[in-house]
Amino acid sequence: MRHPPAGEVRIIGGQWKRSKLPVPDRPGLRPTPDRVRETLFNWLGQDLAGWRCLDAFAGSGALGFEAASRGAAEVVLLERDRELAARLEQSRQRLKAEPVRIEATDALGWMRRCPPQRFEIVFVDPPFEAQLFDAALAAAAPLVVPDGFVYLEADREFSADALAPLGLRAHRHLRAGSVHAHLLRRQAEGYTAPADQPDGSPR
Repeated sequence: MRHPPAGEVRIIGGQWKRSKLPVPDRPGLRPTPDRVRETLFNWLGQDLAGWRCLDAFAGSGALGFEAASRGAAEVVLLERDRELAARLEQSRQRLKAEPVRIEATDALGWMRRCPPQRFEIVFVDPPFEAQLFDAALAAAAPLVVPDGFVYLEADREFSADALAPLGLRAHRHLRAGSVHAHLLRRQAEGYTAPADQPDGSPR
């Protein structure tokens, strides 16, 4: 499946619906297509109020800004390309996106240093040619609260056997051309929900 050409992507829903995000022509930069993003946020629910989100390979920022647009309380965008990170900061300021924070840093190193159970969802969409899927999943899984989510875009479908050692299980899967979009859920073994979340949901 071909991704949109360099130029721009639009936020699909929430307070910044139809706002544009620039997409520079950079090697490996593949914004998540609108149809896949729309499906993902249908899976998650339209309202992410109170969620803490990490967009680990931010690129255009489409996933992170989409989450913030839908009410997320905190969104951290990681992007090691400093020019891309500067563009993300420009978008943050233009949208007055106070919940969003941009970190110009290596995603794998940042995630490995991050305290565990820090986020309700981690978005993992690394450049396909870098083949970072396994390393990125291993770094992301501990950062998610029990019953929280990891979203992964990869060039193949990840099996239950590959996910189980990480404490993850497949919740939803979509194939769009060569892209496999996975919504994975963190196992909730031994987890006690806060009093205001009796079902253990991260929402």
